[in-house]
Order: sequence, then C-alpha cells, then structure tokens
Amino acid sequence: MNKNPSFDPASQDISNLRRGHMRSFDEQTAKDLEFDAVRTLLLHHCQNPTAIARAQALHPLNQQKLWQKELELTKEMLDIKREGSGFPAVGCEEIGPDNDRLAVRDSVLDEGGFHRLKTASLTVNDVIEALEDRNALSPRLIQLIESVHHTLELIESVDAVFDAKGQVRSNASVKLIHIREEMVRLRRTINRQFLKDLKRFKERGWLADTQEGFINNRRVLSVNSTHKRKVTGTALGQSKNGSITFIEPAANVALNFEMEMVVDDERKEILRILRSLTAQTRKHLPLLRAYHTLLVELDWIRAKMQLAVAMDAEMPAIRNDCSFHIIRAYHPLLVMQNLQNDAHTEPQTISLSKKERMLVISGPNAGGKSIALKTVGLLQVMLQSGLLVPVHPNSEMGSFETILTDIGDNQSIENQLSTYSYRLNRMRGFLEIANGKSLLLLDEFGTGSDPELGGALAEVFFEELYKRKSYAVITTHYANIKSRAAQMDQAINGSMRFDRDSLQPLFKLDIGPPGSSFTFEVASINGISETLIQRAKGKLDKRKVRLDELISELQSEKNTLAKITDRNLRKELELETIKRTLDRTQEHLEERNASQQNIAEEQNSALHRGRKLQQFIDKYDAGSKNSALFQDILKYLAMEQTKRLEAQTAKKAKQNASLAKATKRRPKHFIDRIKVGSIVRLRNGGKERGEVLTVDTKTATVLFGAFRTKVELDKLTWVAH
Repeated sequence: MNKNPSFDPASQDISNLRRGHMRSFDEQTAKDLEFDAVRTLLLHHCQNPTAIARAQALHPLNQQKLWQKELELTKEMLDIKREGSGFPAVGCEEIGPDNDRLAVRDSVLDEGGFHRLKTASLTVNDVIEALEDRNALSPRLIQLIESVHHTLELIESVDAVFDAKGQVRSNASVKLIHIREEMVRLRRTINRQFLKDLKRFKERGWLADTQEGFINNRRVLSVNSTHKRKVTGTALGQSKNGSITFIEPAANVALNFEMEMVVDDERKEILRILRSLTAQTRKHLPLLRAYHTLLVELDWIRAKMQLAVAMDAEMPAIRNDCSFHIIRAYHPLLVMQNLQNDAHTEPQTISLSKKERMLVISGPNAGGKSIALKTVGLLQVMLQSGLLVPVHPNSEMGSFETILTDIGDNQSIENQLSTYSYRLNRMRGFLEIANGKSLLLLDEFGTGSDPELGGALAEVFFEELYKRKSYAVITTHYANIKSRAAQMDQAINGSMRFDRDSLQPLFKLDIGPPGSSFTFEVASINGISETLIQRAKGKLDKRKVRLDELISELQSEKNTLAKITDRNLRKELELETIKRTLDRTQEHLEERNASQQNIAEEQNSALHRGRKLQQFIDKYDAGSKNSALFQDILKYLAMEQTKRLEAQTAKKAKQNASLAKATKRRPKHFIDRIKVGSIVRLRNGGKERGEVLTVDTKTATVLFGAFRTKVELDKLTWVAH
C-alpha cells in the first residue's frame, strides 16, 4: 500500500487518462466541433470535485481499451436506469481528505469526517446490494466493487458514538455522562439564581425595558445606568448611548466560571472519545480508500449516464479499425436547440471505410453540409472521450489516432492573419500530422482566395491527403474537388437534398452524385430579382450554367424518385397487408367448409352404421345361439376397420404430396440469414432493396432509402450481407 498521505487513486486515474490523450487534439478542434459545449453540459451533471475536474479535463483518448471501458460502464448504468431496477445515489461528499487525515499518526477526525465516512460505508453497502446477481448484466460495474465488501463494523462504531443529529452521545463514556449531568445541574442553578435577581431588581425599578440580554454567551441584566452602582456584579458592556449597562449578577459570576470549567472538561472528554474512535477507524483505511475510489468513479459514471439520458444517446458497436457506419445520427446540441424552438431535426446516416474513406459533400448553402460534418466529428470525439452518442444502437464506430478540423472563419487580428492565411497555416500542420489513422473534417474546403487559384491548391491538398490514406469528410462548392473525388477509387461524393419546387433545403444527405450549390435558387429565396439573376447567368460560361442546371435537375429528379419509391413501398406494404388479410379470410372459409363437410360425412357414416346396427338387432333371436348373426357382425367390423385404415393412409399420402409440392414450388427466401446489416427486399416482387436495422423474433426494422418501417420476417427475402 502507498504510504503517501496525499495518495489519491482517483487523481491517479485522471493522470493516466491524460497520458492517453489523443495526439494533436487542440482546443481549436474542441471549439470547432462544439465539444467544449458538451463538456459544459457534462459539468452540470457532476456533483463532486473529482468528477468536475475530469469533465474539465475531458479529451478524446487514443487507447481504445480505455475509452471502450468508459463506454461500457456508462452503458451498464444506463441499462439499470432504463430497467427501473434502482441504483443508490452516489453523489455523497468525497472522503479523500478524511482518508488523508486518517493516514497521519495521532490525528483526530471531527464530527463531519465521521459522518462522511459512515455515509460512504452505507452507500457502498447499497451499491453492493444493487449489483447483486448482475454479474452477467453488469460485468464492468461488478469489477469496480471487487475491492470493497459489505460491512457494518464502521457504521456501528460511529453510531455508538454519535446520535442521529451527529452529536456525540452522552453515553459514549461514563465520564461524559457525569460531566453532562453536572452541566444540567449548573444550568438550572444559574437560571434559578438569575431569575431571582431579575425579579428583585425589577421590583425596585432598576432595570430597563428589555430587562435582560446575552453578552459573550452569558445571561446579563439590562440595568438603567443611573442604578448600575446599586447592582452587585460584573459590568460586561453598555448600550450605544450609554443609558443601559449590562451586568452579570455577582451570584452568577462564580457559577458561570464553574460552568466554563465543566464545558472545558466536556470538550476534552469528547476529544478523547474522537481520538479513540479515530484510532479504531484507522484500521479500515485501506477499505476507506477503496470506498473513495469506487464512489468518485460511480459519481463520474452517473454524470455521463445522465448526459446520455438528456441526449437520448446509445452505445454503438465498436470496430477495431479506422472506420464508422453511423445510422440515424443526431447532432446533440442541434437537437436540444430545436426542441426549445419546437423544430424538427433530421438524422444522418454516414459511413467511411477503407474502400470509401473520403467523403466530399456538396450542395446549397444552409443546406446542412456543415451540420453533417460537425455531427461526424463531434460524435467521434465524444465516443473516444468515453461518452455515449445519439445514434441508432446498430451503428458501428471505430477509432482514430488524430482528429483534425478546419471549420468556420478563424481570422486572427492579433497575429494579423486573414481567413485564408489561417487556413493555410492549419493545412500545413495537417500535412505534417495526417496519416492512415487520421480523421480530417474540412468545412468549405479551399475557400478564402481566388476561386480558380484557391480551387487548384485545394485539389492538390485533397490529392496529398488521399495519398496519405487519411479519412476525411469535406464540404465544398468547388467543381474540381467534386470531379476529382469521382475519379478516385476510395473517395465518394455526397450531396444535401434540395427541393426545387419549394426552394427549401431538406437536410438529408445522399451518397453518390455531387450536389448543385443552387446559387441562383438560393438568391431567389433571399429576394434577389430575376433580372439580376439572369444578368449573373449571362456573365458565366454557358456550359457551366448548363452543368449546374443538369446537376440540380438530377438532384431534383432523385428527390422525386425517392418520394415515389417511398410512396410505392408504403403501397406495397399496404397491399401485402390486405393480401395477407384476404388470404387468412380465405383459409378460414376453406377450413370452415372442410370442417362442415367432414361433419356431414361423419354424420352420414354414423347414420349408416346406425341402420346396420338396427338390422343386426332385428335379426337377433334371444332363444337361439345366433351364430350366423355373429359371423355377419364380425365381417362388418373387419370391413369397417379396413376402410378406416385405408382412409387414414390415403389422407397421410395426400398431405405428404401436398407438402412436397409446396416445398418444391416455394422460393428460397433464406429468412434464417436475415440479421442486422443484411440487404433484403419484399417477397411480393418488390425491387427496392433495404438495410436491416433491427431484428427480433418475428419482425425486422428495414431502411428502404429514406423510408424506415417494421416488416414481418416472412414478408422479406434475404439478398446479401
């Protein structure tokens, strides 16, 4: 055990995390991605100094095992909250300083210290009970409590000395009992003597209207100064104008002095009791240090869990490479802002992988390009900082060694840097750092200079980052960057949808074709006259204008196609539901008809057997042996049994033939292969393919384009993984 009294396991954990901080992650990146705002939100959920310090120092980590452990701990506590299983409040005061004092030889803890230690012991006991039988559900939390154990020894020793109000009990020692009994006797004597003098001097008219007061915790008489020499005692003060003199009666002077001696005896005895209790508690110091480590860790986990609740966050599947596939991802700060304004937030689904590692997003201004880029960056930083993220739980996210950003206008007056100079300096730094494990987030890539010259330099930077195997999300209006991305095997274009009919952005990202900037459409929205817009078009190369029109028309057609596809899918599902209902109704009617036919046949058979039995009864002669009759009955029974067996055999053969025929004709839908991430289509001949988001026993949630729906498994056909 470390004998350093200032040793703090929780502080050591913070130091370890700092050593694992991501390289080249600066505060400018935190500001660009608004991660500093997320840290501030987390601070609001922290209660104790250690959690506050960790939130202030929060940075993304390089070591995946560290941040993945943080995620798993937070997820386990979030699961407990969602289950409603209950978990004790762990925001009690920290006991680190009390442990430090305990570690000092001959030190004495005060009443507050013992109260904190008792509360910590009670809380840890509650935590152990709450996690009982959760080894399989909460393995990470179970690991945290391995260094502590359930005990009442410390609690009982503190309760033996302190009462419910935190005061030292009179029966804490025999001597303290006698001291406090003497104190009670003296108080009664002092009060009795004071009231006697008060009554006597009041009757003589020597007292002021207030009659009495307190000075230095002593009860004194308020005597009119004109009569002060008539009252025997000790003058302890006067009123501001000197008209009243405060006098302690002579009889009480000696009694109060005796009371002070008894109070001092009480103080010394309480100190002796606390010293003894401190020595008794000191043997629990290793356990108390484990308490401190556990409780500050749980307080930190609880703060992150509450932030996850506020953001409706989840834990995605963790990949072991530099890639991600985030499904229905939200920018948490944008969601909170939109909720206040009663506005809708559009989620994004974005992927980067080794085969498609650089995404170039184009489209209109204010169309959501920057938000999509910031969402990717912020969620990746949050994840590698040990925070759950607002994505679909079937998302998958990996790890990057560096996250580099160039977002917004960051001109510096102090260093006399323009926006473009700032960006060039930042890009120079990126080129020194970027490698195959870097994620770059570049907003409005290449802007700030002459469009042609700046675009050419931006294209060179783009090619250089591509050669370094870096991952990137880039937003741009430059056509040469879009076309260059289309030529590169591991780069892809994407565009933000724009509704040309309503002239409104749709804030949805489409992967594939580049997007038009809709420069003239946006100008029209903002009230620029058509005359000026046409004049502007006239100053451009007609081929460029036509190309931009073709791109915007293509995007418009794609939007229309997406709407038609969504509508058709809904109709297909509706028709499939109606068809299923009709099929069930027809099956029910056929079963009912078959049942009625079977009943009729059975009734006819029963009627025939009844007639045959009546014939046998009529032939029966009570006076003879009826040998011939019995022979006829036996023959009849044998024939009926043969018919029944033949009917059963024929029925079984018919069923087998029908089953074989159905099996032979039934197409293979491979339902058993359908899992999360599978590509499927509807069985009824639908050509639209969708991605499976979730699967349960009988249904699957499928994303067809932008249309998300829950479909029964037997309506789907597996296509690919």
